[in-house]
Parts: sequence; C-alpha cells; structure tokens
Amino acid sequence: MDINFNKNEDHNKLLLSDLRQRFAKIKLGGGEKRIAKLHGEGKMTARERIDYLLDDKENCIEIGAFVGDGMYKEHGGCPSGGVVVKIGYVSGKQCIVVANDATVKAGAWFPITAKKNLRAQEIAMENRLPIIYLVDSAGVYLPMQDEIFPDKEHFGRIFRNNAIMSSMGITQISAVMGSCVAGGAYLPIMSDEALIVDKTGSIFLAGSYLVKAAIGETIDNETLGGATTHCEISGVTDFKAKDDAAALDRIKSIVGKIGDYEKAGYNRIKAEKPKLDPNEIFGILPKARNEQYDMMEIISRLVDNSEFDEYKAGYGQTIITGYARIDGWAVGIVANQRKVVKTKNGEMQFGGVIYSDSADKATRFIANCNQKKIPLVFLQDVTGFMVGSKSEHGGIIKDGAKMVNAVSNSVVPKFTVVVGNSYGAGNYAMCGKAYDPRLIFAWPSAELAVMGGTQAAKVLAQIEASSLKAKGEEITPEKEAELFDKIKARYDEQVSPYYAAAHLWTDAIIDPLETRTWISMGIEAANHAPIEKQFNLGVIQV
Repeated sequence: MDINFNKNEDHNKLLLSDLRQRFAKIKLGGGEKRIAKLHGEGKMTARERIDYLLDDKENCIEIGAFVGDGMYKEHGGCPSGGVVVKIGYVSGKQCIVVANDATVKAGAWFPITAKKNLRAQEIAMENRLPIIYLVDSAGVYLPMQDEIFPDKEHFGRIFRNNAIMSSMGITQISAVMGSCVAGGAYLPIMSDEALIVDKTGSIFLAGSYLVKAAIGETIDNETLGGATTHCEISGVTDFKAKDDAAALDRIKSIVGKIGDYEKAGYNRIKAEKPKLDPNEIFGILPKARNEQYDMMEIISRLVDNSEFDEYKAGYGQTIITGYARIDGWAVGIVANQRKVVKTKNGEMQFGGVIYSDSADKATRFIANCNQKKIPLVFLQDVTGFMVGSKSEHGGIIKDGAKMVNAVSNSVVPKFTVVVGNSYGAGNYAMCGKAYDPRLIFAWPSAELAVMGGTQAAKVLAQIEASSLKAKGEEITPEKEAELFDKIKARYDEQVSPYYAAAHLWTDAIIDPLETRTWISMGIEAANHAPIEKQFNLGVIQV
C-alpha cells in the first residue's frame, strides 16, 4: 500500500469515528435524566421498544437518525426529530416501525418530526410494507404550530396517508404506550388494529384541563381516555396490555399471522461476499474531494464476487454502467467515474463530470434495466455537467435532459448512495432526493450542494465585496480574505452530510461497509410492491 492509501484510510476512518460518536449522542434522545424518568414510570424508551419488537435488533436499518441535528436550538433541540424509525423484521416479516421518543419534549411534533413521519409512511406506501406505530406523544409542539399544522405536507397529511394505506391493503398497527392527544388521537382508530397499555396509555381529543376549561366538566385523564375506557366503553382500541412488553408481544403475534405478499419478482440468487476486501474502500476514497480515484475499485468491493459486467465500457467513460449482484440481488449500477479518462479521439475528460456521451450511455442503460426489471443503484460522486462552448454546441443540455427524463420515468426501484460530491444538476441526473429513490443515503465523505465550497465561496465573496464597495467601503486584500473565509466556513457547514441528513435530504449517513445491507434490505422491501406501470420516456429529443 502506498502512502496516499494510508493517508486516505486514516482520514476516512476518522470520519467514521466521528459518525459513531455523533450517533451515540443522538441515541440518548432527550438525555439520560429523561430516560431514567421514563423508566421510573415503568415505560421503555422508543429505542428499547423497537429493539424488543424486532426479531434481531442488529438486523435492521434506521431511517433519519440525524434528522433535526443542530436544528431548533432556541427550543432545546430535537434529536432524531423526536421519533425513531427503523426497517427490520417482526415475526419474520419485514416491517417499518415508527416510535415517538417521549424523552424529547414529551414526544411533541416539531416541523421536522412531521417530515420524518411522512417519509416513513412514504416508504411504507412505495414498498407496500406493514407499518407499526408505537405512540407516545404530546401532540403538536405549540410554539411552532404555524409550521406544522395547516399545509399539505404538515401534520394532517399523516391521517390522509393512514386512509390511503388502508385502501391499498397495507397493514397498519398502532400501540398507544403513552399520550395520544388531539389530532393524533385519530391515528390508532385509522390503523387496522390498535392496542393500548393500561395506566400509561391514554387517548383523547382534549385532556382533563382543557375539558374543564371548555365545558366545565371535572374528570381525570384515566377515566377520560385510559385503557379501560377505550377497550370497554368507547371501543376505540382493540387490545389492553398490562405493560409495554405485553403490548409488543401482542404486535409480534398479530404480525406473525399476516399472510404472504405478492412479489415484484426481482432476481436473487445465493449471496456471495466481494472477493476484494471492502475495508480497502477507506484507503481508495481520497481525503480531498477534488482528487482522482477509480470508481471501479469501489464497485469491486461492493458487489458479489467482485464481478461486474460493464455496459458500453469504451463509450461515455465518465459514467460507469453495468450489471452486478449485491447480496444476491441483481442490480444495474450507474456510477460517476472519478478519474480523468481519455476518449478514442484523444480528448481528456474530467472525472466526476457528466459529458454528452456519458449522459447518452446512462439513458440507454437505465432504459435497459427497466426493460429487464432490474433495480438501479446510483453511486454519486459528481460535480455536474460539462460546460463551455464545445459542450453547449454538442447538445449537453439535450443529452442531460434525456438522462433526467430516464431517471424520472424509471419504474424499477432506485437506490442512491452519495459517496462523495453531489453538486448541482449532477445530483438530479444521478437520482437525488427529488427523483424518488426508494432509499438515499450518504457516506461520511459526502458533500451535497449547488457547487463546491471553494467555488461557491469565491462567487459569494465577490458579490459581497462588490456590495460593500458600492456602499463606499474600502476592500483591502485582507478584508477580501476575511470575507472569503467567513463565507467558506458557513458554506462548508451547509455542504456537510450531517446538514443534509438533519433536513432529511438523505435517509441516513452510514458506514460504507453497511452499503450492501442497505441496498439488500431496500430491494427486499421493494419486492413487496409489484410494478404497476410501463416504462415510458414520453416526449424526448433524440
């Protein structure tokens, strides 16, 4: 191994260590004192509930762990968006589980909480996955009610989705394990089956204090909406459990009796590990985001047997396309080549840039995968499309539009891995969040932005310097450097994968060695949902 490999390995393993430390903090939710308080009430935490429910707490993936990270500081923060979401197995069946974290503002809903819950429901609907809600929430966080209550993608959309999923035949199970108030009270009754934990679970549109204020009635919360009331009088809930464990055991029993599902039929054979060591990814991936490397070296350490059938190898070489298997599943891979390549005409093409020929190749390959019913995996390390007169005259906009068209209209499931750069229109063409990947996740080395930090900071610094000059201020070289450094620091924070994850632009930041697991579980989930429409590019300029 050369010295660069060792430097890269040290850098990327430090990024991984930082990821683990950040996640360890996130897992504490509202903190150890609030966890202890919850235990004192005889309740499990959200994460403990999910771990107990799953067949194997290690055999799962977590959606949106870093949601809300660094947000709402003036309100005390909102770790994980105040809700934990995992895809795992319950009684042998793949399910998505959504659990309110009562250690974070009593499980109250911030704006980002609603966005994360809607993402969980979107995953359930796209993949026809059973969804289990473990409810323990004080309802909408009132100081921010104007940002969560009335709009299309706000709190009310949750119940609309409950109704849509019911009509689609997607199993929904709710367990009320704490508070379930106001509009949130509709969730259990809109589920197929609803459970409630005795003495700790409660459901009502208005609590005892509000009832007293509104109509003058004096009543305690347990009588108003406790387990006995709703299981024996109102009929809102179907099962009464003595404690959290009993409720979760009942859910396991219910899920265990669900019938089999109609499969989409994606091809899978016995899985094989890569022949080349996946740990070497840390040394191959460069420390600097502008350095070259061969993406084929990454692919060879992700796919079964390190076998890759490349499509159009000598054409459009800044995008790699080809067929492989990941954990036994057949996949079509579209990846940005990050090394400089030489065309047959002797021209040099920059790595990470999409040219007309590479866009054309990707379009054809995406169409082929749709024809063959093969799921697509996008490996992003892209700086954008090629610019300049030669590219413009050659029709780069037209060829880029064809690729975006193919990605948009693809009917097979798509999965996006942000390996490195994800800049500008390159993010779109390589199936960014706006193009409905079933899952999109990033490595700690990822950056997401309109353009790279240095370029953007130079542009923004020039604009700000011009504005100051127009106001009569003298801009010295020192002042200009200070402006640049300030803007660069702010921009660097925004291109961080943690910023993207906090805002749910990606579903997760993961250890690169977990990539095969994420793609495999994603395709298994997608296999629940047969393709219902034909691939059609619509109107497209050839």
